[in-house]
Amino acid sequence: MKENIRVGYGNYITKLGESNKNIVLLEGDLADSTCSDIFQARHPDRHFQMGIAEQNMVGVAAGLAQEGKIPFVNTFAAFIAMRACEQVRTSVAYPNLNVKFVVSHSGVSAGSAGPTHHTLEDIAIMRAIPNMTVLVPGDINEVERAIDYAIDHKGPVYIRNSATDITPVKSDIRYSIGKAAKLNDGNDLTIITTGIMKQEGIEAARILKEQHGVNAKVLQIASIKPIDKNAIIESATNKNIIITVEEHNILGGLGSAVAEIVAEQGNARVLRIGIEDKFSGIGTPDYLLDEEGLRASNIVDLALNSL
Repeated sequence: MKENIRVGYGNYITKLGESNKNIVLLEGDLADSTCSDIFQARHPDRHFQMGIAEQNMVGVAAGLAQEGKIPFVNTFAAFIAMRACEQVRTSVAYPNLNVKFVVSHSGVSAGSAGPTHHTLEDIAIMRAIPNMTVLVPGDINEVERAIDYAIDHKGPVYIRNSATDITPVKSDIRYSIGKAAKLNDGNDLTIITTGIMKQEGIEAARILKEQHGVNAKVLQIASIKPIDKNAIIESATNKNIIITVEEHNILGGLGSAVAEIVAEQGNARVLRIGIEDKFSGIGTPDYLLDEEGLRASNIVDLALNSL
């Protein structure tokens, strides 16, 4: 059964708000889209509708953090990573304030809203900002662990949620900040995913094994910053090929982060699957994922052509 990460976030932050009265939510006129309206219904006195004024919303969040609150800022990824980037950097990250950005409709999951609302650059932007933690959960389990970490961590956190309905990956692995989750073991190559691409990575590994006799390790890196350098170095040392898969521009995101580590400490080829440095089109999220080659079949083809 498919699930939506946004709904999981809304339900979980509302539950946590029952016992932690310092949690406050700020919303940029998109409560029904980010699912902060679930929190609003239960805790209306701690949900602030800021309107279409994202720069101001970040400034207000900074002030609330100074007063000991734990502000969660909610809107589309594009409006935090780009429209309000200066305020995120200067008003929050520079003084290292305790503000949490939980953004939705990342990647191409805004679908028919088009390139103005797609967000293909935010991982690159946010991981380059000092003091910023960058998390990209791929299902409800990972988003819950990301929220737990964000509350415990003193400092800014950027949590990148997809708006796409996904089929959760069944696993007993508990997501941990700064650590890769090994979803499949193999010694022929490594597939490294982030966000909802974990589902495609698992399916690609299954096809490679069952149809081609290729054993692929799959690492899900939901923590982009800090990143699990040891897991990447281990793969780069013992395997000749690493394929990274992300719903993001191939420049500056997961693929770049992995390539930086491999260039310094590894010995492998890094092949990147993502948006090929262009604006995406308009359509449903599923259509756009197909068009951009972000499917298990694309991973399989690249793997077979590279071995």
